[in-house]
Amino acid sequence: MWLKPEEVLLKNALKLWLMERSNDYFVLQRRRGYVEEGGGGLTGLLVGTLDSVLDSTAKVAPFRILHQTPDSQVYLSIACGANREEITKHWDWLEQNIMKTLSVFDSNEDITHFVQGKIRGLIAEEGRHSFAKEDDPEKFREALLKFGKCFGLPEQEKLVTYYSCSYWKGRVPCQGWLYLSTNFLSFYSFLLGSEIKLIISWDAVSKLEKTSNVLLTESIHVCSQGENHYFSMFLHINETYLLMEQLANYAIKRLFDKETFANDPILDDPLQITKRGLENRAHSEQFSAFFRLPKEETLKEVHECFLWVPFSHFNTHGKMCVSENYVCFASHDGNLCSVIIPLREVVAIDKTNDSSKSVIISIKGKTAFRFSEVKDFEQLVAKLRLKCGAASTQCHDISTEVPISSDSTDPSDNTEVRSLTCQRECSETVNTEALMTVFHPQSLETLNSKMLKEKMKEQSWNILFAECGRGVSMFRTKKTRDLVIRGIPEALRGELWMLFSGAVNDMAANPGYYAELVEQSLGTCNLATEEIERDLCRSLPEHPAFQNDTGISSLRRVLTAYAYKNPKIGYCQAMNILTSVLLLYAKEEEAFWLLVAVCERMLPDYFNRRIIGALVDQAVFEELIRDHLPQLTEHMTDMTFFSSVSLSWFLTLFISVLPIESAVNVVDCFFYDGIKAILQLGLAILDYNLDRLLTCKDDAEAVTALNRFFDSVTNKDSPLPSSVRQSSNVSGEKGNYIRVDITDLIRESNEKYGNIRYEEIHSMRCRSRLYVIQTLEETTKQNVVRVVSQDVNLSLHELNELYVLFKKELFFSYYWCLSCPVLKYHDPSLPYLEQYQIDCQQFRMLYQLLSPWAHAANKDSLALWTFRLLDENCDCLINFKDFSSAIDTMYNGSFIDKLKLLFKLHIPPVSKPPNVKKVASLKNSPEKGKGKVDIQAYLSQWEDELSKKEENIKDLPRMNQSQFIQFSKTLYNLFHGDPEEESLYQAIAFVTSLLLRMEEVGRKLHSPTASAKEFSGTVCASGGPSEGKTESHLKKDPSSLREEPQWSFAFEQILASLLNEPALVRFFEKPVDVKVKLENAKTSQLSCRTKI
Repeated sequence: MWLKPEEVLLKNALKLWLMERSNDYFVLQRRRGYVEEGGGGLTGLLVGTLDSVLDSTAKVAPFRILHQTPDSQVYLSIACGANREEITKHWDWLEQNIMKTLSVFDSNEDITHFVQGKIRGLIAEEGRHSFAKEDDPEKFREALLKFGKCFGLPEQEKLVTYYSCSYWKGRVPCQGWLYLSTNFLSFYSFLLGSEIKLIISWDAVSKLEKTSNVLLTESIHVCSQGENHYFSMFLHINETYLLMEQLANYAIKRLFDKETFANDPILDDPLQITKRGLENRAHSEQFSAFFRLPKEETLKEVHECFLWVPFSHFNTHGKMCVSENYVCFASHDGNLCSVIIPLREVVAIDKTNDSSKSVIISIKGKTAFRFSEVKDFEQLVAKLRLKCGAASTQCHDISTEVPISSDSTDPSDNTEVRSLTCQRECSETVNTEALMTVFHPQSLETLNSKMLKEKMKEQSWNILFAECGRGVSMFRTKKTRDLVIRGIPEALRGELWMLFSGAVNDMAANPGYYAELVEQSLGTCNLATEEIERDLCRSLPEHPAFQNDTGISSLRRVLTAYAYKNPKIGYCQAMNILTSVLLLYAKEEEAFWLLVAVCERMLPDYFNRRIIGALVDQAVFEELIRDHLPQLTEHMTDMTFFSSVSLSWFLTLFISVLPIESAVNVVDCFFYDGIKAILQLGLAILDYNLDRLLTCKDDAEAVTALNRFFDSVTNKDSPLPSSVRQSSNVSGEKGNYIRVDITDLIRESNEKYGNIRYEEIHSMRCRSRLYVIQTLEETTKQNVVRVVSQDVNLSLHELNELYVLFKKELFFSYYWCLSCPVLKYHDPSLPYLEQYQIDCQQFRMLYQLLSPWAHAANKDSLALWTFRLLDENCDCLINFKDFSSAIDTMYNGSFIDKLKLLFKLHIPPVSKPPNVKKVASLKNSPEKGKGKVDIQAYLSQWEDELSKKEENIKDLPRMNQSQFIQFSKTLYNLFHGDPEEESLYQAIAFVTSLLLRMEEVGRKLHSPTASAKEFSGTVCASGGPSEGKTESHLKKDPSSLREEPQWSFAFEQILASLLNEPALVRFFEKPVDVKVKLENAKTSQLSCRTKI
């Protein structure tokens, strides 16, 4: 590898390097202690250890070339090599292309400049064809060389970064280097002859956390497949940990969020994944989550500055965050002040001429925001003006000065007209009022003490609006939070939910979209719509709004439109309860966008078949319980109790367990604080009931205690009429439960647990996601192995190992597939056996690793035929059950089973179309939410599987002439290399001759002119195969087979003949150690895939 020229003092270099070649301008050196045969003695050990600890390139490149000028002690390193062949190639190139040119220069300085320029040009040329970018630092290029040399991974494996650290092997730290690439975490260390090489795939990581103990002050703990690994002594441990977290998340998205993965240009191209890119991505995700912005928003710039707060008359210090469509500000004390400014609302951007470096952003409504002490404020103003210009052309409502001709044919105008037309057409069907205003209108006649309190709440909010502004760009302060905790007034609830959730931005960016969805989804019929119809009458049935067609129709439209918009989620239980509450306080279109915000941003992955998001947040909840309520953790023997009891809390935001008048206050806090509010409230509830829970003897008693507590929660200030309120009088045996007001409970949760930060929750979610997904994967494996074990003779341990190899091969196939890096043949929504399927190429790799017949010369053909035999529905995919059945037959099958398998491999199956019913039923499975399940298809498939088990050898078709030729060749190939090879050849020759003579006698009875002697001479020559003769005979006269009467053999004939040869029987019944084969496959699987 050519190196960027760097100075080397030859006096010091001679202590560790030996000169091998030299001329007037170049020197070739070898590292002291390095010998090509391996070893190197004590000198080799010491020098190798020194190279490893100091991260010297010489560890993997023990040869180098230096450029020298006469009468100088300073040399320039210009090339290095991992072996003599590589360095000799560079040396020869220098002698042939450079040496002749150097003689024309007059001064040594000119020679040095020429050589440096030439080497840099070579490096730039190499950079075009390698994964190291031209602008990468020299150290990174060296690290890339070492990474490839140490681990032998393909060139396509993108190294992201590397760190010096210690790996703890027991109680002994081993200093080395940690390499983080797109698919693997790798570690290498070499100390005094002891080499440690570790490769962990990111998708196998089940735990990733920062820990500390007596020995390790601060370390990173990685758990993979039950093995624990600890890395410490990082220079920047937080940076390293965040990057590892990002890469693990990348692997998880490849598995379970394929749609997002495929649509993301960065994730879709592994070459674009860089350290800086991952860090920027993490910041963008935190930015959009904190300010509740659309997922597409990317953080572009961050500026430290001061924002003038007019109602408090002071400047607050914080950060200005700029994305494509928003300017946001958050004070360093997050609760003090935050602002979101959509660029669509901006009418002017100005700068001051004084020394304050101020940027003034004016929005509609005559409101202006003044940011001061902004670094590079002039450039920022220019960029924002450019962004606002683009935004104004998109929105059409900011630039009102441009007249539009009446006969304009601008397509954007046509789109706008179509959108307005669609809205008008659907205005009759879409409800334009919140259901609460229809069924519980507030009037002067109904004023009472509670209504007066409600009016006072509204007045408090109006005062806040007067100070802080109203709408998207209002100042959000501590006073805003205090008012939310008290409960949002009924009249303002829909507006503020839209505002705090960010749904208002989605609706503004997609005018008329909901009306179009309603029209398109009208009349659709699939599994999702059937489930929606079934649950419509179960959604708040006690509320008057859902006891008539008005509310039920609105609910149907919103749920059906969302299922149409997002078929990946479709419809899940609990969505109906949440949407019912949203419709009470928001207009129908607003309720739709609120549902979008909840399902896709605020509660990601909650509403799908595996409810991964809810399981992740339950794991976070358990971790918080361990931290904040340790006495409860000690009392509970099994922490899964909290998961089972709290699942409905998270899925329905407490709506299913609290009275409706109290639950809406929880929803208020959720839209303002996100999942943090639900976690805080859950901790407060457990804390409030701590004494009761500590006295409970079992889980059932604890559940009863919590249910009685929920019945005692009230909302004394709720203006809802008694006919709607769900809270009951607590009496009788529940009399010892004192009424608890929801406002007091929420306030207590903020006071006690309000110090939980968003960043902590985000980090805990990332950690828990790894654990949850690996737990689900382990459950899938156990279920698959349990089902398959009933049909094979492999042990459970062997099936587990085989499943790991099967799954890894599927993953390896896509690690370096640039055209399709996402897992194509994995669908977690399908039944367990169908979730992972492999194609023919992947099966071929596994066949070569595992099959006892993989040594045969025609192993690729055998693999292809085996795959064809297993792929019964002709979809070019097989599952683990099919795969394990073939492996089991090869290893544990009887002589007849193995022979029958070989026989069937050489008989092509009757061509048949794919099992359309089966494929359709799998595609339209209940979890997919796209159609009905074909029960008849499943039953017929089950019947086919039962009938297959009763297969009789008499049912096998006969083997024709060409198939028998190939069958004979395969047997010869299988015997090659066996200790009894000669006797096996003679046995198969005898059997072949016998079968042919039998067939000849049989044919003479029917056709005396027929003869099989020609074929006998072709196959049986000197007791061995004569493939060349056979092929030449067929090529010479391809029509001969058609001219002669076709003959064939039944399986019983071949079996009876082979059973008479003890050598053949011994060969097929010879036991093969499956465990050894599986262990060898585990160690060589990655290297075999790398060679490809």
